[in-house]
Amino acid sequence: MSGRSLYELGFTKEVIPRHVSVKEAVLPFEKFQGCDVLLGPEMRSTGEVMGIDFEFSLAFAKAQISAGQILPESGSVFLSLNDLTKPHLANIARAFCTLGFKIVATSGTAHVLELEKIPVERVLKMHEGQPHAGDMIVNKEIQLMVITSSGDELDQSDGRQLRRLALGYKVPIITTVAGALAAADAIKSMKHRNVEMTALQDFFDVSEKTQQTLQTASSSL
Repeated sequence: MSGRSLYELGFTKEVIPRHVSVKEAVLPFEKFQGCDVLLGPEMRSTGEVMGIDFEFSLAFAKAQISAGQILPESGSVFLSLNDLTKPHLANIARAFCTLGFKIVATSGTAHVLELEKIPVERVLKMHEGQPHAGDMIVNKEIQLMVITSSGDELDQSDGRQLRRLALGYKVPIITTVAGALAAADAIKSMKHRNVEMTALQDFFDVSEKTQQTLQTASSSL
């Protein structure tokens, strides 16, 4: 469009950005009463946000903040992983324990953590009586939830209620192993560094020669 070649504009090498960008979908769960927060093929996002930083962890944190999900820096993490993702349970729990979080889990998940010698507070499932995990959400005793759905009948009742409660009380919910580990990494960075706002153009290092060439090309149009 400028009438000049890439060579004339100074673009002769591959541009390798110094920063990391993390894109996050914005899903309108609050607008649909009774809708589960688990993603399905029918889900459609209402938009996307992006976090940018020189570190992946802070870029991830910014993306979560932009999507309206504020990651806590302390408190209790509720863990409930299905059988497929349970091999990753210990790593996730240790990551949050190292950051000073207390781990809360129902019987099956708690049993696995106890075998791994990881401190955990047991809590009842919704159908087992009170006080249960839902009560802890209402009482603001849980600050973050990591839930991977099993898809069975119990998950469709207990799990669904729990996820909707968390949504209503603004408790961040993570539903994948990768997301849980990324969140722990982000919280670690947030504890040691401020999440700073930076102008978009400041992430790009355009040489003075290139800027002059672009200005010349623009003026000749």
